[in-house]
Amino acid sequence: QVQLRESGGGSVQAGGSLKLSCEVSGYIFSSCGMGWYRQAPGSRRAMVAWIMRDDSTSYADAVKGRFTLSKDKNEEWVALEMNSLEPDDTAVYYCAAGQYSDIAPGECDYFWGQGTQVTVAS
Repeated sequence: QVQLRESGGGSVQAGGSLKLSCEVSGYIFSSCGMGWYRQAPGSRRAMVAWIMRDDSTSYADAVKGRFTLSKDKNEEWVALEMNSLEPDDTAVYYCAAGQYSDIAPGECDYFWGQGTQVTVAS
């Protein structure tokens, strides 16, 4: 059974930094990557940063140049370094790990952490 455990959320002033970490336990048979999503009040959950097994990385436009995603080669942890934080970054951040679906070829099924709150004060 795959489980994800996040740590590192909290409150910070605008311009500050936080680092989120996520430990992944359990075996993912066919990985389609891992990373972070976030959900602000009244908004849908949206991708923040995603890294594939080959270390190729993608970022949401809103965080490019400010956030950095990293993982270990065994995909047992993934971390998000967040710099120059803005009030609009306030959200619950969710760690996610993906596994290619057995039912829908090419589709990714996600495992989720419980979420960690990040609050950025202006």
